Amino acid sequence: SNVDSKPSACPVVNKDGKDEINPLTNMPYDISVQKQPGQKIDLPTDRTLSTIPRGLDTKEGVWEYPSPQQMFNAMIRKGKGDVPEDAVESMVSIHNFLNEGAWEEIEEWEKPYTEQTHIEPRLLKFTGRPDALSPRARYYNFMSKIFPDKYGTELPFDRHDWTVLRNDGNGNWKEVRYVIDYYSGGDDDFGMPSFYLDVRPGLDNLDNAVQRWNHWKEEMKPTWDKALGKDVHSDTKNKR
Repeated sequence: SNVDSKPSACPVVNKDGKDEINPLTNMPYDISVQKQPGQKIDLPTDRTLSTIPRGLDTKEGVWEYPSPQQMFNAMIRKGKGDVPEDAVESMVSIHNFLNEGAWEEIEEWEKPYTEQTHIEPRLLKFTGRPDALSPRARYYNFMSKIFPDKYGTELPFDRHDWTVLRNDGNGNWKEVRYVIDYYSGGDDDFGMPSFYLDVRPGLDNLDNAVQRWNHWKEEMKPTWDKALGKDVHSDTKNKR
């Protein structure tokens, strides 16, 4: 069935508790797996493991995604009672897919540090900020009014800030905030909804600013080489 509401894109930590808010996720520790009153469909209660390393200690394993029943209960709790029950499982699949994609993007940003230290980054905590438009999303929205074909016209349907742990190779972890804007890309050629993510370190300090500059410079290199008349295909062959 078609779903108008976009999937919330945050993993859920596995902890025991009641209604206390977990500071790592900004969500309750325990999201019930019990069916809602009047719920007609039995939704799966099994949770799926992500590929995202969790916390400072490797013994903490990886983050877990919510089960479809937990996702449905969380939506009801947030006042989203108009979500079709038969759409929840596909929403969970999209939710998990988006998070895995976000982590792959972060790993790419962290690659220079990982290659230097041979220690993979980890995810310490995250928070959803759907009502806080990021400066870049605000800028893109402004530019879309002038160049709609280049920038698109839709605002992000969600935003999250993820605190990533980066190791310096000497056992010390540095916290790096990443900003993730989630955009709807409309339906693809098969009529399926598509999404794209804008992932980057937050401009909290000079290191993050330099990292973003270097990343952008690397992305633009083929364009600059072409503008300068360099043989990009020849360079690529020589690197293989």
